[in-house]
Amino acid sequence: MPNLEQYVNFNPEKDIPELNGKVIFITGGTSGLGRASVTSLAKHNPAHIYFTGRNNKAAQKLIDEVQTEKPLVKLTFVKMDMTSLVSVKEACKEFVNDRLDVLMCNAGVMFIPAGVSKDGFELHFAINHLAHAMIIQELMPVLKKTAAWMGHSKDGITFSTLRTPQKGFMGWSFRYAQSKLTNLMYPAELARRYPDTNIKFISVHPGAVNTHLTTTIPWHQRVVTAIVLWFLGVTFMEEDQGRLSQLWAAAGAKGDELVNGGFYMPVGRLSNDRLDQTAKSTELSQKLWSFTQDVLSKF
Repeated sequence: MPNLEQYVNFNPEKDIPELNGKVIFITGGTSGLGRASVTSLAKHNPAHIYFTGRNNKAAQKLIDEVQTEKPLVKLTFVKMDMTSLVSVKEACKEFVNDRLDVLMCNAGVMFIPAGVSKDGFELHFAINHLAHAMIIQELMPVLKKTAAWMGHSKDGITFSTLRTPQKGFMGWSFRYAQSKLTNLMYPAELARRYPDTNIKFISVHPGAVNTHLTTTIPWHQRVVTAIVLWFLGVTFMEEDQGRLSQLWAAAGAKGDELVNGGFYMPVGRLSNDRLDQTAKSTELSQKLWSFTQDVLSKF
């Protein structure tokens, strides 16, 4: 079970400074950790929070809830179908601000049935990686502009079958793990390719969190997952604890606590030394970059 002292050193209510003038973009903001991040960050008075999702009703409920307490915080819901890169690219046009201080790539799926996206890619890879890569590409100009203002399998990814549902024994586990590996490697590769922009590209592990993602897992897969976590000594946290890591990275970290290309375990622990050789492979990272850019260039 995770040690509770991991969580007591960061209190978002006290440790996040005032965010006056800041503009924030959060994917998957209508539920789970994304929703928790929207409500938590809004308490510190940013100028504008954009958040994505598919459910208009859930989005309006969130906006009403936040603005009841913080009427001056502007919120914009960006409806986005992350199974379609055309939809993602088009939705990014709704971001019309001239600055972007925080881009939190939070949205994701876990252990969903085998299938392919509207563009023909395995669903976990399409939603958890490609959609976010498109968002990063489309918002990179304003990220750079904002940063300039500041003045300061053993192979890991089976590229040959990414255009298939990747079915097979334990395929549900492989598909999710593969997409999560891309979430580690892509920020690290971005950090290598944009070293002098004052933008910090990092990946954050929230811990094992009991969100709506876990409720969509079929019962037999839930049993396997629970057994594995039990052997590892891991128990699920509630969203209130699970939100801490990404809130710390988005607004609570001080000075040089954020290392470009860093991988952080809860809460705020730089953990690149805990990554295996596959996750650290620059060759695989560069291959992922080339594959991703080739896909995005077609949209």
